[in-house]
Amino acid sequence: GNVTTPNDRHFWAAPFEIDAEFGGVGTDHASGLGRDLNSRKMAAFIERANTTIAIVATDMVMDKAQCQRVAIASHDGIGRAIVPAHMPGDGDAVFALSTGEIEMQNSDFDLMMIGHAAALCLSRAIARAVFEATPAPNDLLPCWRDLNTAKDTS
Repeated sequence: GNVTTPNDRHFWAAPFEIDAEFGGVGTDHASGLGRDLNSRKMAAFIERANTTIAIVATDMVMDKAQCQRVAIASHDGIGRAIVPAHMPGDGDAVFALSTGEIEMQNSDFDLMMIGHAAALCLSRAIARAVFEATPAPNDLLPCWRDLNTAKDTS
């Protein structure tokens, strides 16, 4: 999928951005909610070349099943940041871990909030990684900075 809308400037995760951490360009009001998948990246689509791997961690005490639940919920962050997400050839994987320092007060509610926070954090992390990427020699595709540093940001 693509981390930016078809104009290559706005991030799908823009609604979750904090303090202009990935450019502060806002949302793309012309994006059509992701119905139009025409983009430079989709035109250069290479099957099985689009994998996102992440680790989410918390200091709350969680057992293996709870960590798995948080990892599953974290995939929502991929869906908020990459359109389309979870394509058949993708190898997306999220691992969750707990340092076990703080006991949960209300395990079901706390687990839900941890999963929600992890999804928001992951969507922001994906956009921020693309925003912070710098070009390297012989890149097959331009990075976000290549496409947007010369554009008018007003």
